[in-house]
Amino acid sequence: MRRPVLALASVLLLAAVAGCSHTTGTSATSGDRATTGSTVTARAGDAGAPLAEGPGPQSHYAVAAQPAPGSCHYRSDNGQPLPDPTCTPGALSPAVTQADLAQTICRKGGYTGGIRPPASVTDAEKRKNAASYGYTGQLHDAEYDHLVSLELGGDPNDPRNLWVEPPSPGHKAGAGPNNPKDAVESRLHTAVCGGQVTLAQAQEAIASDWSTAEARLGLKP
Repeated sequence: MRRPVLALASVLLLAAVAGCSHTTGTSATSGDRATTGSTVTARAGDAGAPLAEGPGPQSHYAVAAQPAPGSCHYRSDNGQPLPDPTCTPGALSPAVTQADLAQTICRKGGYTGGIRPPASVTDAEKRKNAASYGYTGQLHDAEYDHLVSLELGGDPNDPRNLWVEPPSPGHKAGAGPNNPKDAVESRLHTAVCGGQVTLAQAQEAIASDWSTAEARLGLKP
């Protein structure tokens, strides 16, 4: 009479073990990258952490809500400014994948001009994001920056992909934005379109630490 009881106990034990399996959330594939939708909370730079996917280009942009004032904190790498990985982990546009590079970011004639939010939206967001980061310098000298740039398939107006980037060391006050990150973005774009690295590799590298992205990808010593 004990065999049925033991069999039932074994089944229940197996079910309990299966229910304790570790999961990291659902994932889907868009092009060559893994995404988890708009609910991703992974920190930029985490090993293997996927970047969130934003809404992509819109026909009409509205001013996006920003993190609470003072809730975001700058980091740095050799003096170069980096965003708070919780406030600004990066977000990708679903309109750009490895499969459609020739029709999007690598197409002749350019891609980014037609998808940028208007200044009426980004100026308001910039002021609010400056408060989020506690930035007290001249806004004229700071860039409202896409962490994953538009030319690398970053989302145009997802607040997770935008931050007030303060001037880099050596910047002359009042001279306006002049950040070396822009040149890094251009070189990574060239590398992606030239097939040296994949879109996902470039996106993940620049989201993690733009100042070391090229070295991590083997594009420079």
